[in-house]
Amino acid sequence: MRLRFNPIVPIVLLAGLPLLFHNCTEKEDMPEIAAPATDTIESGIEIKDFAIEAEIHTWPDSTVVMQGEGFLQSDSLTLAAPAADSLRFTLPLVDVTANRAGIVMPRNIVSSTYSLWLKREADSCLLGETRLIVDKKVDFNIPDIAGMTLKGVVYCGDKPLPDVAVSDGRQVTLTDENGRYYIASDKESGFVFISVPGNYEVDIKANNRPQFFYRLKSDDSVEQHDFKLTATDNTNHVLLALADMHLANRNNDLSQFSGKFLPDLKASIEKYRGEGKKVYGLTLGDMTWDLYWYDNHYDLSNYLSTIQSVDIPLFHSTGNHDNDPYCADDWLAEQAFKDIIGPTYYSFNLGNVHYIVLDNIQYINTGASEGTVGKRNYNKKLTENQLIWLKNDLATITDKSRPVFVAMHAQLYANPTSLPQVSSISMSGGTTLVNYLKEFTNAHVITGHTHINYTITPSDRLIEHNIAAICATWWWTGKNGYAGNHICKDGSPGGYKIFTVDGNLVKWRYKGIGEEESKQFRSYDLNQCHITAAKFAPNSTEAKMEDYSDIYAQSNSNNEILVNVWDYDPQWSVEMYEDGKPLEVTRVVTKDPLHIISYEAKRLNVGSTPTADFVTCTTAHMFKATASSATSTVEIRVTDRFGNVYTESMARPKTLECSIQ
Repeated sequence: MRLRFNPIVPIVLLAGLPLLFHNCTEKEDMPEIAAPATDTIESGIEIKDFAIEAEIHTWPDSTVVMQGEGFLQSDSLTLAAPAADSLRFTLPLVDVTANRAGIVMPRNIVSSTYSLWLKREADSCLLGETRLIVDKKVDFNIPDIAGMTLKGVVYCGDKPLPDVAVSDGRQVTLTDENGRYYIASDKESGFVFISVPGNYEVDIKANNRPQFFYRLKSDDSVEQHDFKLTATDNTNHVLLALADMHLANRNNDLSQFSGKFLPDLKASIEKYRGEGKKVYGLTLGDMTWDLYWYDNHYDLSNYLSTIQSVDIPLFHSTGNHDNDPYCADDWLAEQAFKDIIGPTYYSFNLGNVHYIVLDNIQYINTGASEGTVGKRNYNKKLTENQLIWLKNDLATITDKSRPVFVAMHAQLYANPTSLPQVSSISMSGGTTLVNYLKEFTNAHVITGHTHINYTITPSDRLIEHNIAAICATWWWTGKNGYAGNHICKDGSPGGYKIFTVDGNLVKWRYKGIGEEESKQFRSYDLNQCHITAAKFAPNSTEAKMEDYSDIYAQSNSNNEILVNVWDYDPQWSVEMYEDGKPLEVTRVVTKDPLHIISYEAKRLNVGSTPTADFVTCTTAHMFKATASSATSTVEIRVTDRFGNVYTESMARPKTLECSIQ
């Protein structure tokens, strides 16, 4: 007889459920279908349209299905490995139907290439061959070990995953070949969590929170916590770094957040998904505002409800304003964050990138008690336990060329307010952190807290991105009746930073809310930047306005152009041309005039004193040039470190007003 072979895609069955290529590796091209050993086989057995995969991932006790017509319930199939006579298994057929039959893998099956012989009484027929890749099936029955208080298994589908980092917040261990872990833990941190490996994801809980952790009991009992992963390819991914939302149900913040920020963020997500990239979010703390947790009835649980429509996995950092203001103790004050959101420090991997989240706020809150909000004071500090954990976590990264990101709320380096720019560490434990990162060739620190943009490059191996706030000036300038814009203390628009990653290649760009990504600076005609109460705060006095208007209190007729380049770092360039001739461009440290008229002037105009923390600050991402004419058009050309060019043809005079672009 002649066997006819058709390329029908076969099915591997797991627990009776049809699955195509059920395995936990990255998606690959469909293997070629195995062909019969010969075109013509003389046998009394007739199997029509036989097909089986050339390579099958399977495991003991699983069922492998063959396609074909003519199988009988009484038939058996012999798997014979040509290279090893001892690898021969004769198996009865199961689940026989009109067009397929299955075999159950024996407990001692091993990976090899097998010939497939169908046996029917005294007759036999060579159907073809296939390669079996035998995976170990997950065993959730994990025995106790004396002294070990935490145990569990990390797995994907029916495959255990070795070498996954698991931690109790101090110790870090790797799962064994069976995906198992044990930790002799005192459970002090209150969590057990995994560092999600690259090209995997965990389940997402309500409100977009990845389920990479479990809350622990506060006793010495043995707890088993298992972690289920799903394979995905996130080598090419985007991380949206979201700093300082300060949601408090005040200043029209919820309507500004929902009406301006969320549509902007969702548009960015759709853009990058449309480019085939996986998109993730990471907050940098101060999602809420401790002062208003109780008075305005808006805390972390309300924040999660507000942001739940954002359809991406969202990791979180904690900030000083995310602590319970009724607690005068750092440990007690952070329990609300832990109960509602999760661990305050941990790590995860996306593709080749290792991300670390730290808590560098030691909340003191002098004078607080139940029902009483304290001073909400704090230290910028990495605790000893975190530094011990961090060292253990970094030790699991053997490839020191992999990108490493450390995210935390408060800045590592201080805002440079003099030139030449100085890199000055501004938090306790910062020197230790920098020393730990020295062995990595591509390290990034991403922080918020300051509500301004600046970049520090202390070495060619390390860069800090201090990222301006989503809330800008605590939602003041966009409040009803105010400036109608959204601007931070350094003149940056309120926004977030977009990191695009492909393998080890990392790029980034600041994204102003309501702005195109191509909008990276704002220009000012300093001849027009005379800030007076008469023009910008008519209900106030010139004396009060001069307290805030700085150099802009005096008129300027020097034909100077000021350019504020929000995400500037030393690898950017700023050029200006008048009638085709280059102007001399000088980097300066000064204040942004738009912010002065958008915040200080508006507060003075309603009879209020501007809050000291909210007023315009000096910034070093300013550039100045002098033109020969007050009315000539100046061409501005800004080039970032990746070669992207941003331009403006600046027609002068250019009036200073809250709607200036």
